[in-house]
This record gives sequence, structure tokens and C-alpha cells, in this order.
Amino acid sequence: MAKWGEGDPRWIVEERSDATNVNNWHWTERDVTSWSQDVINNLLLGIHVEGEEGSCKITDVSNIDGEASINNRKGKLIFFYEWVVKASWTGTNKIGIKYKGTVEIPNLSDENDMDDLDICVSLCKDQPSTPLTDLMRREGVKKVRTSLGNYVKHLKTEFSQGMILPTENALKQNQEPQAKVKLDNTQIGSSTTGNSSNTGVKIPTVSFSLKDTFLTSPEELYRIFLNKEMVQAFTHLYAFVDGCSGGKFQILEGNVHGQFAELIPDQKIVMRWRFSSWPAGHAATVILNFVNQGSETELILEARGVPSNEEERMKEGWQRYYFDAIKQTFGYGALLC
Repeated sequence: MAKWGEGDPRWIVEERSDATNVNNWHWTERDVTSWSQDVINNLLLGIHVEGEEGSCKITDVSNIDGEASINNRKGKLIFFYEWVVKASWTGTNKIGIKYKGTVEIPNLSDENDMDDLDICVSLCKDQPSTPLTDLMRREGVKKVRTSLGNYVKHLKTEFSQGMILPTENALKQNQEPQAKVKLDNTQIGSSTTGNSSNTGVKIPTVSFSLKDTFLTSPEELYRIFLNKEMVQAFTHLYAFVDGCSGGKFQILEGNVHGQFAELIPDQKIVMRWRFSSWPAGHAATVILNFVNQGSETELILEARGVPSNEEERMKEGWQRYYFDAIKQTFGYGALLC
């Protein structure tokens, strides 16, 4: 699928902090257990090796037991993760005979380097001996180690972004030159209105609306936008969705993220919505109104505070990656005659 928007993925999760915030060095903790389980599962399921003996692939991750979190304490990030992982692999030799086995990782934790991981490959008890076991121990283990290393890398890069905030003095210094930035008059059209983002720089913005009709009830359509599994189904990519008022979301490989500002069940969703490539701190307000039309639901989108040079891109994106994708995935398009 083509990417909608640009920018690095930044998974958003709920944060906890203390009441004080001296120089923004407050204690902050992010629970990344659920995210970690999804990432480890997806990375391991993609492993496939081939050799003279035949081919092997990991077909199931049956157990990912443990926890993970990130802590910011006085400006220092501390990563904690501890996992016991068990997966199943299937091998096929050159004449087509299939074998089954397991992969176990008992000590994936912040206390162990990737080279120190114990990765145990074995055949299931009812399986006869096969050279495919050696293939998995030789080549499969390498790929498992690399994949788990990528998990740790993602944990320490994408997920940690925003955990350490600038001090108050740094914020003041950054705001002063930003306030002096002037708009390029060639970017301002007759339909634009000025809107200040949190960066202190005015951005010319516009408002627009879209309408579409879906062959389902308002209740079902409303639920799709707030359910992580359903969002992943119609975007075909990993998503983080905390479907409650004030909850955050992150979709399309981090290119789109924001927060649910207001939820009226089965009637309205109000979001603070942005592309990751937009100026830091700036978000549009997207309002979704679900109108019951009997056997159909009319979905009316109102977008406000959209950067003027992003209007067409956002319109096309909502139509293609939300409306059309939802219809195609869940069968809510027009009835065939």
C-alpha cells in the first residue's frame, strides 16, 4: 500500500507523570507491553530461511509472556523489558515432507545483549530427525536474533520520542526567533485564514467538508474508528488506537496521529488530527458526524485548521484511506444491481 503522508513512526501510548515538573524533568512512564507483544509477534512471523536441506518458516508465536516500559527520570531514559517467547516453525524438505518444531527464547531482557540471548530450536517430540533442524539452528537463529534486535531498536527510537521535553529556558529561547518568522505571501490565498500553532508560527489554514454514504448502521461505522483491530484491518498496517475521550491514535506507519477530543457514542467523533510532517504542535480539528438514514449512514466530515497547502492531500487521503478503504474492507459500499 502506498504511504499517506511522511515522517517516522512514533507510537503513542498513555503516560503517567508526577504533579511537579521542574525544568520538565518530571518522572514519566510509558507502558509498552501491548505494543511490544504486537511488534515481537509480527517480526517473528516474517522469518523464513532456505538451504540445501529445504525451507523453514515461523508459522505461529504461541507465547509472549512478560512486560516492557520506558521511564524518564530527571531527563534520563530507562528501558525495561523482560520476555519469554515461544514460537512454532514448519519445515519442508526437498521432497516435500513437512516437519514441525519450536523456537524458545527464555531471556529477552534489558539485562542481556542480543548476542547473549538463548535461542533454543528443537523438533516436536513426534517428529523424526531431519537436517532442517540444523538449518533452523544455523540460519533461523540468526534471523530471530536480528528481528528481536529490531524490536529493541524500535523501542529505543520510535517509542522513546517525546519522552524528554526541553527545559523552560530552552522553550523560551526557541519561541523568540519563531515569533519573528514571517509568512510567505505567495502561500496565502483568498480562502485561507490565519491559525497559530504551538510553535509560535502562523500557518495559513482552510476548512473543508466531505460526505459519503455507508451501507451500515451509525453504531457499526462509529465503532470502526475507535477499534484498533478494525483500523488495522482497513489500513492494512499496524495501528495504535486508544478509543476513549482523550485517547490517542497513531496509524499508517506513524504518518497520521492525534487525539480523540470528544466522543458522542454513535453520533459524533471530534479529533485533533495531523500528518507527522506538519509543523510541530499544529493539528487540524476533524469532526465526524454519523447521520442515520435508515438502512444507510451518511458520514459528514468537517475539517478545520488544515494548512492551506495540505487541503487537497488531506481530502484525497480521507477519501481513499478512510472512506473507500472502509467500504472495501467491510462491504459497506453501494449495493450491486
